[in-house]
Amino acid sequence: MLRGAITAIVTPFKDNGSVDFDALDRLIEYQIAGGIAGIVVIGSTGEALSLDDEEKLLVVRHTINTVNKRVKIVVGIGFPCTNSAGKFVELANSISGIDYLLVSTPAYVKPSQEGMYLHIATIAKLSKMPIILYNVPARTSSNIEDSTILRLANDFSNIVGLKDATGDISRCCYMVKHKPFGFMLFTGDDATAMAFMLCGGDGVISVVSNVIPKLLSKLCNYALNSKKSEAIKVNNQIFELCDLMFIESNPIPIKWALFESAVISTPFLRLPLTILSQEYQDKIKPHLNLTICEENNVN
Repeated sequence: MLRGAITAIVTPFKDNGSVDFDALDRLIEYQIAGGIAGIVVIGSTGEALSLDDEEKLLVVRHTINTVNKRVKIVVGIGFPCTNSAGKFVELANSISGIDYLLVSTPAYVKPSQEGMYLHIATIAKLSKMPIILYNVPARTSSNIEDSTILRLANDFSNIVGLKDATGDISRCCYMVKHKPFGFMLFTGDDATAMAFMLCGGDGVISVVSNVIPKLLSKLCNYALNSKKSEAIKVNNQIFELCDLMFIESNPIPIKWALFESAVISTPFLRLPLTILSQEYQDKIKPHLNLTICEENNVN
């Protein structure tokens, strides 16, 4: 079972726009040393939509080799077309070392609840790996309803969890009460992660943990073990940075923060995403420096 702090890692790029595998290795080692329980690769934070399928598979295989079974590996599956998603899942089935698929609702096309059910059901029937559902309506313009989630969880034994990025704590409370036994609940909203876990969630699939994995791991350990006052103390240390990591579209700020912290070699993204605006760099820098100091002091 997956539990705790899971990092949705960025995909580092070189100056020429190709994938920087050396920087990817450094980022992965930084996460593992920070106590992260799992890594999401080629998700939205990993700029999956800017990678072609060949690049995605190269990144997945490279991550598996570098991780070497030290933490869990979750592979993002985000396609607006069910046929394309199914073809990629069949490719992923042939790769040893993937622990979970993170399957988002289809973006842009705005399907009905029945369409979302059938899209995910098709993937579940094809997948050899267990599936975590991913609900992120701010990006996809489609919100999967509680009834559809529970229908999928009850109909398919390999649908084992949900990442909900809405920040809606009431959804967590509802799902804790009604979900099948063993069904995992993760938030994708760093700012409300502590509250989510104190309400019964299993962890966070985090953006900010790219740059402060020790603090996120510590927060999760406290929250999941009902150490409320300790969790609040850590949350107070990271709260401003969590908020600032979404001052422009993810992963623009987190890539800049990783570059500024010398974890990756460039802050570059693929167009149409661009480097963090100078005004926001100036706003983030003091908070980043302070939080990195706190990260370095974590025992």
